[in-house]
Amino acid sequence: MLHQKLQLKLQQKLSPQQIQVIKLLEVPSMLLEQRIKQEIEENPALEVDNDTYESDSQEQNESDNSDEFSLDDYFNEDEYNSYKYKTNNNSSNQDNKEIPFSQADSFKEFLFSQLGLQELDEHQMVLADFLIGNIDEDGYLRRDLESIADDILFTQNVSVGVKELETVLSVIQSLDPPGVAARSLQECLLLQIKRKKKSASIITATYILRDYYDDFVKKHYDKIIQKLDIEEEHLKNAIDVIVKLNPKPGGEIADQYSKSSSYAIIPDFILEEQNGDFSIQLHSKNSPDIRVNKTYGYMLQDLKNKKAHSKQQKEAIQFVKQKLDSAKWFIDAVQQRYETLLGTMYEIFEYQKDFFISGDEAKLKPMILKDIADRTGLDISTISRVANSKYIQTPYGVFALKYFFSEGLQNESGDEVSSREIKSILQDVISQEDKKKPYTDEKLSAVLKEKGYLLARRTVAKYREQLGIPVGRLRKEL
Repeated sequence: MLHQKLQLKLQQKLSPQQIQVIKLLEVPSMLLEQRIKQEIEENPALEVDNDTYESDSQEQNESDNSDEFSLDDYFNEDEYNSYKYKTNNNSSNQDNKEIPFSQADSFKEFLFSQLGLQELDEHQMVLADFLIGNIDEDGYLRRDLESIADDILFTQNVSVGVKELETVLSVIQSLDPPGVAARSLQECLLLQIKRKKKSASIITATYILRDYYDDFVKKHYDKIIQKLDIEEEHLKNAIDVIVKLNPKPGGEIADQYSKSSSYAIIPDFILEEQNGDFSIQLHSKNSPDIRVNKTYGYMLQDLKNKKAHSKQQKEAIQFVKQKLDSAKWFIDAVQQRYETLLGTMYEIFEYQKDFFISGDEAKLKPMILKDIADRTGLDISTISRVANSKYIQTPYGVFALKYFFSEGLQNESGDEVSSREIKSILQDVISQEDKKKPYTDEKLSAVLKEKGYLLARRTVAKYREQLGIPVGRLRKEL
């Protein structure tokens, strides 16, 4: 039997302009010029504006008074002919403000360079590009594929399944260095050992990592010997293989780049102080002025003035209109990027003003993405994109924007302190412990309490893990 069912479904669909803005928000300043040049190459209706502001204004006025260029019923002159983006945001000392670049991006470039040798179609290359973009500097993919699929839908307007991402991920995991793009230490070690030439020790090590990983991590060697029915010497040889694997495959490549590369980064923001007054500028050195190419406006008008339109002429009108619209959207997106970045950075400055005035890390307030989202009226996802891979140059050095975000807790006095401060103290406590009798997480909680920081055992465990510090029994030394 056929049944009819009425179902209301709310679905978010982003416009091309929104997608354009989102993509540009993620682009750091040092790559913006390259992105603009790419758009100019793809769209002849867009061009670099090399004129001065005064000549542009004069030209605009002359054009306003002329009857030669009027697009009347289709669009007005200001909408396209005078449509442009000028940075007009130069700092007095931009020419010499270059600093050593964190080599995480070079590591990703190393991965990108290997993709050309893989059998991936255009769609899979887009997914691979997105996955590599989520790999951290240690070489790990620490985000789950469901979240990445959601991001691809949001930013690229492309629906993709987890299985499809798994397929592309397996290709990335076959790249060098071995172990790259793993989602856990266990997977990282297994990816490496799969490439080893088979031997008795390699096979045993594989069994240990695949089937008895928890026992291995907890150093329950007796259980492993019993389960695998092997001699102690055999186990020792297998463990020797495992400990020689690289737990951070990305670090090795990044180190190579840092020793040999001459890359430099231009901070996205510049904070300047003069007589106690601060100013924030968006670094525009790599952001050329752009405008709509007038020739395309005249071309469209000429086509529309013809009384009879053939099919070919109609297609030409549609093509020119599409290019003009695309150029306008892109200029809008660059302008919106500028306003969003600057507005967000201003609110971060206001929130962390005590730090920016003094340069004292202890004066950093706990701050999460939602705090800045509330102050700017923007989505948390937008703030996240602004903070990602962006840097600010201050009188005290250059900082990644993510440096200013941290959770907050209260100390014994009721004052709010950042998780960064607590982690620093936790690290100091662990470094000074008796390694023959290392502290348990419960004991660490008690020690921190004595210092005025009230943390539950599970919170201590979370911070310890974030610092990459193993549990007490694994820190024990003979």
